[in-house]
Amino acid sequence: MVKDKAYWVYEIVKSIPYGRVTTYGAIAKFLGTQGGARIVGYILNLCPKDQDIPAHRVVNRNGVLTGKHHFPTPTYMQEQLEKEGITIVKDRIVNFEKHFWDPNQRY
Repeated sequence: MVKDKAYWVYEIVKSIPYGRVTTYGAIAKFLGTQGGARIVGYILNLCPKDQDIPAHRVVNRNGVLTGKHHFPTPTYMQEQLEKEGITIVKDRIVNFEKHFWDPNQRY
């Protein structure tokens, strides 16, 4: 089951527009696994390194960079988001609502 979900998690993450972010919970809700935010996080931790999956665009429901320790360096996630024009202060996205992308609104 996780393997099937992994494919869809990766496809959704690839769909997040440049300069936008979504949450683990929003992805889980889109997949019909309400409350499955941890599963989404687990799947992203297993993200194949040879694929172009912008996992840095997935944050927690408050816009906090909770997954930052799963990247090559603790500042990688913030650096990537800042390159996309997103301001981060104390590991939290400034104006999170402005940058939030809801996969449920995608279709």
